[in-house]
Amino acid sequence: MTTFSLSFLSSLVSSPLHQDIIKQKKKRPSNLALTKPGTELPSPATVICSYSSSTSAAPSSPSSDHQRKRHWKAGEYNPRPKTSEKKFIPKRTDTHQIRRQSGAAVRKTPINNINKKKNLEVKHYPKAGACTVTDSLSDRIKKKQWIEALQVFEMLKEQPFYHPKDITYMKLIVMLGRCGQPKLAHQLFDEMIEQGLDPTCRRYTAILAAYCKSHLLDEAFSVLELMKAHPICQPDVYTYNVLIKACVETDRFEDVKSLYNQMEERSIVPNIITQNIVLKGYAKSEKFDQMEKLLSEMEKPNVQTMNTIISLYGNKGQIEMMEKWYEKFLNMGINPESRTFNILIGAYVRKRQYDKMSTVMENMRKLSISWTTSTYNSVIEAFGDAGDADNMEYTFDQMQEERMRTDTKTFCCLIKGYANAGMFHKVVKTVQLAGRSGVPENTSFCNAVIFSCMKAGDVMEMEKVFMRMKEKGCRPDSLTYSMMIDAYRKADMNDKVFDLEEEKRASSVVDLIDDEDDDEVENVDDEKWES
Repeated sequence: MTTFSLSFLSSLVSSPLHQDIIKQKKKRPSNLALTKPGTELPSPATVICSYSSSTSAAPSSPSSDHQRKRHWKAGEYNPRPKTSEKKFIPKRTDTHQIRRQSGAAVRKTPINNINKKKNLEVKHYPKAGACTVTDSLSDRIKKKQWIEALQVFEMLKEQPFYHPKDITYMKLIVMLGRCGQPKLAHQLFDEMIEQGLDPTCRRYTAILAAYCKSHLLDEAFSVLELMKAHPICQPDVYTYNVLIKACVETDRFEDVKSLYNQMEERSIVPNIITQNIVLKGYAKSEKFDQMEKLLSEMEKPNVQTMNTIISLYGNKGQIEMMEKWYEKFLNMGINPESRTFNILIGAYVRKRQYDKMSTVMENMRKLSISWTTSTYNSVIEAFGDAGDADNMEYTFDQMQEERMRTDTKTFCCLIKGYANAGMFHKVVKTVQLAGRSGVPENTSFCNAVIFSCMKAGDVMEMEKVFMRMKEKGCRPDSLTYSMMIDAYRKADMNDKVFDLEEEKRASSVVDLIDDEDDDEVENVDDEKWES
């Protein structure tokens, strides 16, 4: 039996960012569809989800290339006819010699604006491509490279022009919270106070959110008590939203009731975000009675409410209930957004209802809602979960032809899809492509690679990826440990199963809260810090 060896360790090495994503890319027809030609569909309708031929790139030819380079219409450009007569224009030396021969004074050519330039302020603009320490810090924060970000921050503090800024500390604290490093975030918070920055409600909320990200609720409630004791740092609705979401994620609904009572005592009115958080918690816990009761009490549901309900039934595969609730929300006057259609697309593809998927994507075009990276990720993920590698590849090819930005989730879906289809040689190529594209290696990306190793039964490569994951500062979550423990058990490596379970217990591993709803829940995004 042939075994596949996945050289993930060498594939994960960073490569230059400014290389071509695909050196030798197979050319596809311009009217590329999201399903492979010849694929049998459950409906006789033809699935066409690509741009029209007018917007697609036509096959290049010498004549078409020439036409694209022209910037004028046919017959519009009339070049000046060339003549053999040449006008004599005397040089500067000839003019001077003529003046000397005529006895006239030789006048030197003046330097224009010499007096004006003395009063002008000389501006020195930085050269293109120059990278400052602050730019480097912002880049690493954006990519969630927390180890490198802290190193650059130490360099920044050594600069003579440095002085502590609120926005810098806030961005670092939020990043550390999202990367599962709440203790380091608290150290930065203490350092910020020592630097003379006064504590405020938003700063306490940032450190509280860092603990909530890692489900360290006891520490989060301790921060809440500190806020209550401080006269100028009283918690607001955003603070309670962060705590309520963490309690909902961990099924601590009794604490949710307690927080609601505290809000009532402090005359803090729950907003639509608070209700959507609790509604989503009821939906995930399958508490449908309480979910419908809360939904009936909501005065004005919004599109986030709509997304929560239809994603609940879509993920459970209940297409009829999903469509029923979708129509209800439309009758309420709620207009769907891009994410709403992405949820519908994912649900239809998982059920292989490609005709309905095509209809949704065409409706997005009619409503002038552009296909986004999330739209393509939803289709790629759904095809990958179904093991339909051919249609998954066609979708990714169209995504690149439209020059749509790819992100970490795009490559995670591709890796898992190839692993489900048993095409492990393409998993390696996808990992290498992700490295050339500059995709950051976070916990989700490493989990996708570990998943493919587990599928291939390659325990050795799985261990290499796990070690590199720790070296890069990617914190393993419960999914990481569960996949590795299953792989060790299948290989009858019980000693390693025991060691891994002890490591998991010692590190207090939890699943980090998804960042998908962070901007709605937390008041700690970049725009709010800058305001």
